[in-house]
Amino acid sequence: MAAARGTERDPDPEGLAAARPLLTDLYQATMALAYWRAGRARDDAEFELFFRRCPFGGAFALAAGLRDCVRFLRAFRLRDADVEFLASVLPPDTEPAFFAHLRALDCSGVTVRALPEGSLAFPGVPLLQVSGPLLVVQLLETPLLCLVSYASLVATNAARLRLIAGPKKRLLEMGLRRAQGPDGGLTASTYSYLGGEGREEGFDCSSNVLAGQLRGVPVAGTLAHSFVTSFSGTEVPPDPMLAPAASEGPQVDLASRVEVWLELVCAHLGLGVQEPHKGERAAFVAYALAFPRGFQGLLDSYSVWRSGLPNFLAVALALGELGYRAVGVRLDSGDLLQQAREVRGVLRTTAAQFQVPWLGSVPIAVSDNIDEEKLARLAQEGSEVDLIGIGTSLVTCPRQPALGCVYKLVAVGGQPRMKLTEDAEKQTLPGSKAAFRLLGSDGSLLLDLLQLAEEPPPQAGQELRVWPKGAQEPQTVRPAHVEPLLKLWVRQGQLCEPLPSLAESRAFAQLSLSRLSPAHKRLESPELCQVALSEQLQALVDRLRAGGPL
Repeated sequence: MAAARGTERDPDPEGLAAARPLLTDLYQATMALAYWRAGRARDDAEFELFFRRCPFGGAFALAAGLRDCVRFLRAFRLRDADVEFLASVLPPDTEPAFFAHLRALDCSGVTVRALPEGSLAFPGVPLLQVSGPLLVVQLLETPLLCLVSYASLVATNAARLRLIAGPKKRLLEMGLRRAQGPDGGLTASTYSYLGGEGREEGFDCSSNVLAGQLRGVPVAGTLAHSFVTSFSGTEVPPDPMLAPAASEGPQVDLASRVEVWLELVCAHLGLGVQEPHKGERAAFVAYALAFPRGFQGLLDSYSVWRSGLPNFLAVALALGELGYRAVGVRLDSGDLLQQAREVRGVLRTTAAQFQVPWLGSVPIAVSDNIDEEKLARLAQEGSEVDLIGIGTSLVTCPRQPALGCVYKLVAVGGQPRMKLTEDAEKQTLPGSKAAFRLLGSDGSLLLDLLQLAEEPPPQAGQELRVWPKGAQEPQTVRPAHVEPLLKLWVRQGQLCEPLPSLAESRAFAQLSLSRLSPAHKRLESPELCQVALSEQLQALVDRLRAGGPL
């Protein structure tokens, strides 16, 4: 990582996709100049990135964004154009030597410890620890906050929505068009796939094609109302012939077979054969010819009962003759729960009428600005909904649009630093630290322990006196298992081991969430997970608060 991959004219595209060095706040550059003038640019320093409260009124967050942070660090290098712009906004008498220093900067002196992606995270426990030359690690503050905060927030939101939906419903992320810009859309699609619980982890797939190309997220999608309404019914397919699924036997004019089946379906449903919309039917036929193995009917462009459903059934039955099975129907308006029940009833009676058993279990997908309340209704016992598409409520995180991560200095030159303020919540914990998760004999969470890095790690079966954050008295705990939380990912600019794939992080998120008790998973008024300080760390905090020596 001593130098960015690529060249000045062709920088690392993955790193630049994560963030550019000047995607930052101006005061990072002004502090950099002041550090340099004070002769402190190369002082060893350590920062911690953490949040103060769990999002959405819940009891946990999921750590995410580490992969993007590493990509950013790998590519970090100020280009000539970057330095020239900084020169235009800094004082005109700034020494040229400072800009020469900036041109030579990279992250070859930076070390990063972090929670693995998919880890449970609790208030005050670092998601990232970043150490290195003071000037450089100060410049990293805003981009790292930007990369971690939203990724962790949307992963947590996805986990929350999965908890509401339960393990059996399939969830499709479809929020790209509602996201806060292209970067927000890609981040949401990536990390909604990570967050999850139960048999299914996170969201099952995304509509975002770029997330599939760049991040390996499974993508899904069929057709919109615009496709359906673009057809009038007068169109003649250039090639209406379709071969059987088994590729044995003559091709069949699909459109003609659909008309035959339409008469039978309408008679079964008590409809006139002229009632279903011809344009909608032509659209379904056109889509079925293009995707005979992936045909889904969007039912509500005109009327679900008089048009969409009978047209779908006619096309699905015509395909069924040739050995193809429709993959589903979608509802996008109205009372989705009730409509799904009624659609399921029609599918079953039609399947029985025409002796096509698979038709009765065709998946029903729904969408339509689904929020937590609507999702809970759609996920209730007896719901016939199989797949739920969620966009706005996932990517915009309306219950809490920001996680509120902070990046705070904890040590300089090996000496602890602490922010002391009248607001107790904003006081920081000083010193370079280690973090451990203490577990019971059944693997349940007891607490997360923060201690100074030089302290010996806690041992399983060992009795410990710890200070829960905010408590006035210590408590005693005896863990059956102890897990270190912060892993060394980057040492002096070099990646220590390959980062887990998104699929591996997704599986780890499932394992992490399985450790939460039902009380921790409650969406309202959950039981909070404890974070505690070692006696030695608590003593340092008390000493600094009292104004004593380090």
